Amino acid sequence: MTPMGTEPDLADRILGGWLGRIAGNMLGKPVEQGDVWTRERIDRYLRRASALPLTDYLPEPADERDRAELRPEWRQCVRGRVHGSCRDDDVDYTLLGLLLLETHGFGFSTEQVGELWLRRLPYLQTFTAERAAYRNLANGLTPPLTATCDNPYQEWIGALIRADIYGWTQPYSPDRAAALARRDAVLSHTGNGVYGAMWAAALVSAAFTAPGVRDAIDTALTVVPAGSRLARTVRRVRSLHATGLAWEDTVATAAQETAGHGWIHTVPNVAVLTAGLLYGDGDFTRTVALTVRGGLDTDSNGATAGSVAGVLTGAAAIPARWTDPLQDTVRSAVSGFDGARISDLAARTLRLAGPAR
Repeated sequence: MTPMGTEPDLADRILGGWLGRIAGNMLGKPVEQGDVWTRERIDRYLRRASALPLTDYLPEPADERDRAELRPEWRQCVRGRVHGSCRDDDVDYTLLGLLLLETHGFGFSTEQVGELWLRRLPYLQTFTAERAAYRNLANGLTPPLTATCDNPYQEWIGALIRADIYGWTQPYSPDRAAALARRDAVLSHTGNGVYGAMWAAALVSAAFTAPGVRDAIDTALTVVPAGSRLARTVRRVRSLHATGLAWEDTVATAAQETAGHGWIHTVPNVAVLTAGLLYGDGDFTRTVALTVRGGLDTDSNGATAGSVAGVLTGAAAIPARWTDPLQDTVRSAVSGFDGARISDLAARTLRLAGPAR
């Protein structure tokens, strides 16, 4: 939490969003395989390593079977081995969004999003809906056909992970942040896949001015259709939290009620993310730890939770154990960005955000 009597300024909050996104992504990356790394298995992993409650990056695995089933990049992501960030699509798309806004401004078109992907992002570093859209672009299709042609992943989480930059650059306008995220999202997604991006962008934007995380969540709900599965799921998690139910029981209940969607679908991941934010209650470490422990798409959820928590607290209030190992350096597959300084990226974002308006 931000120390009493202080108020992070806009620059500190934007830097907090960048650092929080990258740190949360790194925390969740080793266990990013939701059908293998369930919530229960993640906690068993942590318990064997005497790492509950989780207050730092994941420990090295204490069990040989766990070691074999972690993501191959785990050696660069566990505590004591983090020396700058790993490359990950959850950060690649944030960088692409920054470049998009710098190049085309806030009036960018969906077609320009696609053109930037083709110029700057390697095809084999795209996945699910983004790979389908990329293939469709290369075959000459234009939006919205890029999202709907031969794309079974239209409601998966890919558009949501692209949304933070629109919240950071619209810190006083959740509605406008959501509109920008929608324009990006429809390149590859439909339905709840698009709503997830709009909700996330508005959530990040609202975190700049909301008195608390619940208020930010409430504001973000106003930008998506009230009857959508996504909105109903967020409201359900919010109501479970309000009853005083334990985090474990809330996440278990939400998992039962969203079963059948798959571990990369937007709706169950939004449930995990909402629970992590509410039970984390503005505390950076608790927020990212609970979100990643919730399972499913752990690196994506950790990244978004870290971004929101980082904006709420500001960079100066994020514990150094999360930020120091990043060494102010980001790795990326996006042409021209590998090795960029996180502080420089935050400064560029600040120039786009400008003064309150």
